[in-house]
Amino acid sequence: MARAPGATLAPTAVFSEAARLWLAGYRADAENGIYSLSSVDTYSDHLRNHVLPTLGSLRLVEVKTPVVNSLCQAKLKAHSLSLAKHTKAVVSNVMTYAVQAGAIKANPAREIAPLTERRAKNKRKKARSLSAGDVADFLAKLDTDEEALRGDLPDLVRFFVATGERRGEALGAQWSDFDAEVKTLTMSGNIIQARGKGIVRNAGKSETSNRSIPLPDWCVRMLEARRAALGDVDPGQPIFPNSRGGYQNASNLTNRHWVPFRKRAGYEWVTFHTFRKTVGTLLDEAGLTARQIADVLGHSHPSMTLNNYMGRGQSSRASADALDAMVKGKEG
Repeated sequence: MARAPGATLAPTAVFSEAARLWLAGYRADAENGIYSLSSVDTYSDHLRNHVLPTLGSLRLVEVKTPVVNSLCQAKLKAHSLSLAKHTKAVVSNVMTYAVQAGAIKANPAREIAPLTERRAKNKRKKARSLSAGDVADFLAKLDTDEEALRGDLPDLVRFFVATGERRGEALGAQWSDFDAEVKTLTMSGNIIQARGKGIVRNAGKSETSNRSIPLPDWCVRMLEARRAALGDVDPGQPIFPNSRGGYQNASNLTNRHWVPFRKRAGYEWVTFHTFRKTVGTLLDEAGLTARQIADVLGHSHPSMTLNNYMGRGQSSRASADALDAMVKGKEG
């Protein structure tokens, strides 16, 4: 088949070639901060492991709707609904690129059968959170555990409880984000592990991720004490650095310090994300609105009603006051 006028990809090109070109463009956009570098790794792995073995050698004109549907249904049956939907998304992205490059006229992935769970539905386990009493007990055990102290876990966990931040956000927090005078922390970025680049600090997950978080007084005192102990602080240095002063590797922190402590303390089910859930639950119990809690946690859409009829982004001390009543930090 002849290449259409203005087309940059021929209909006879194979799927793997279109995939390579699409991924290269996506990677370039990620390098410019439009997408996350971790998403590039995810797409690359999914292409290699789940899409290219079936579609890679096919010509673009041969990648018809029944072919895409068969692949997605096979992934649904052998793996999960989530993986099947991810497969559809990856194929759709590549075929959209092929349409825009003039190789084909329509995206076949858009017409496949709906992907629905075929197995018996199991009741999803409700995410657990710690009670105020549990938090106090957890912190007490942290404060008396020598290995936890060496891993800087007591202050880090208090930071999670005070801010409700995601793991990457907390480990990416810099001293320039902390304002002791107004008692706030500005969430300005998070860290990810990008293949070939190591630890990278980038913008948050969404527009609402970048936010100002009111801090409880005990957290302000804790951070002031940490900063005073350092002496001359580089504003760009992480608040919770590794032994060389750089950003911590989240996996290393989890495997070397966090998981062993959880087992010793009898809280094996608690993850760093548990504290995010805990903050949301305790603030709800303290009477904060869903909108106020969403602003603390950086959620975009608590509900359409709240988005349309309640204010956004108003700085409130209610969340910090609620957490102040829950945890009593060290006096420095």
